[in-house]
Amino acid sequence: MEQQRICAFGVREDEWQALEAAGKEWKVDIKICREEPTLESAPLGEGCTGVTISGQSYIGRELLETYEKMGIRYLTTRTRGFNHIDTKAARDLGLRVAFATYPPNSVAEFTIMLMLMCLRNYKQYLWRGQVNDFDLKGLQGRDLGSLTVAVLGTGQIGAQVVRYLKGFGCRILAYDPYPREELRADVEYMELEQIYQEADLITLHLPLFPNTSHMINQETIGRMKDGVVLINCARGELADTEALILGIESGKIGALGLDTVEGEEGIIHGDHRIDIISNRNLFYLRQFRNVVMTPHMAFFTANSVESMVRCGVGNICRMAAGEPCAEEI
Repeated sequence: MEQQRICAFGVREDEWQALEAAGKEWKVDIKICREEPTLESAPLGEGCTGVTISGQSYIGRELLETYEKMGIRYLTTRTRGFNHIDTKAARDLGLRVAFATYPPNSVAEFTIMLMLMCLRNYKQYLWRGQVNDFDLKGLQGRDLGSLTVAVLGTGQIGAQVVRYLKGFGCRILAYDPYPREELRADVEYMELEQIYQEADLITLHLPLFPNTSHMINQETIGRMKDGVVLINCARGELADTEALILGIESGKIGALGLDTVEGEEGIIHGDHRIDIISNRNLFYLRQFRNVVMTPHMAFFTANSVESMVRCGVGNICRMAAGEPCAEEI
């Protein structure tokens, strides 16, 4: 295999060791950069044939054209989602693009945790405990096993959520344009309209495409059961934040468990204690007593980080060597 030189952009401290190990495994030279991929940082990739990125920056046509002129031929994202890349522009320019995979357990387990936190009023427990208020008033929860739970999207992560939910004994509904036959014994596949009418709790595990953007909106929330619980560990843009706020304020939504929200780019995974942040909706939404919000960390386990880094490097090497790359877009 011809030796590759790869530039890794947007590298977090927790990825550093895994990148060095991947470089040794694949016998490639990796330039590690904390900078996000932008037009300004593009020269850092000079002399590289491949670039691997995080999911914190949008990779548009102009930047892709710059990469192509520099001789970069391969682009990987160290994320499962790839909506932050203009894949059409990449194809037009002849750049090959791939995403990363990792075991579904991390996000699936986190999803179940958010469900339980919402159903058992965790946020109020935590706040009250900080001031030695151990009163139980208003803290009575609900059993997950007594509910009808809908899983929207039964890919690898959604399917793993279904497997975990089986242990709780709840009724499980599912929606997916491409149903998995092996799950039919455990779930009832149905259309979204029926799910909205029957589900007590809805968890999102669909990719972000134009037809799924804002699929949770004021109209669809209005068709859901009163007190519905919504969980989002997928992509923030699947839900309209304004609609979520109205749903919480009106009581239509009983609780929200959000690991991701629209407009989080440039905010999550950073320390902003002394910054003025302009995303009003995000910070207004998080202050409600029945909204549990985490900073897009459902994936964040040692196993998953290592897997995503290895995919980011390995897929460049596979494409360059003419080997099959299952994650190529």
